Amino acid sequence: MQLDHVTLVTPDLEGTCRFFRDIVGLDDGPRPPFRVNGHWLYANGRAVIHLVDATVPASLAGESSALVAPRIDHVAFRLASAAEWRALVERLAAHRVPYQVAEVPASAEVQLFVALAPGVVVEFVTSMPADAVV
Repeated sequence: MQLDHVTLVTPDLEGTCRFFRDIVGLDDGPRPPFRVNGHWLYANGRAVIHLVDATVPASLAGESSALVAPRIDHVAFRLASAAEWRALVERLAAHRVPYQVAEVPASAEVQLFVALAPGVVVEFVTSMPADAVV
């Protein structure tokens, strides 16, 4: 089994798209003509992030079937090399995107968290010692 895609419902469609395109390095590509606005973002030729424009703020949704934002806590991407990790940190700094770094207890993994909007967090994780990547 492998991760196919993640759908993020967001009240900031264009800002979220810019983050995944300009910082993460995904490509904005073809998307079926759904009735709600959105973007499909691609990695290695596969649509891995589906962004959907929120149609109703969470505070107003109640029991409706509208697209309520946010609808996911976080999505995680694994980076395999120190070079990939450093390039990500450099892009975050260049775009002045704040982030938090945490070491995973009892492991050699490091996590980096970026809050895109209230309730939507993107995690990046790598299996390297903290002093090698931070």
